[in-house]
Amino acid sequence: MLRTPTGQRRLDILEWLRDPATHFPDHRYVPEAGVTSEAVAAKLGVSRQVADTHLELLAGMGLLRVRRIRLRTYYRRDEVRIAEVARMFEKSW
Repeated sequence: MLRTPTGQRRLDILEWLRDPATHFPDHRYVPEAGVTSEAVAAKLGVSRQVADTHLELLAGMGLLRVRRIRLRTYYRRDEVRIAEVARMFEKSW
């Protein structure tokens, strides 16, 4: 799922969320919560619905943590899970 052109967007999102304060300076970034799908959509140059699809897939894989604050949903990396997945790929399953 990460080796397709669409997958490259997902890899970009994971990379940006490694240092969100740098990659999303014009958007509200909440350190303990993450960034919104609107911020990701603006950076990708796509609609919020497209960004939501990517973010929900990454969250469903366990690579992102999701936190709801009032009317907004925030996303941030789950570093423990990302490390686990990386180890699985290193072992070639």
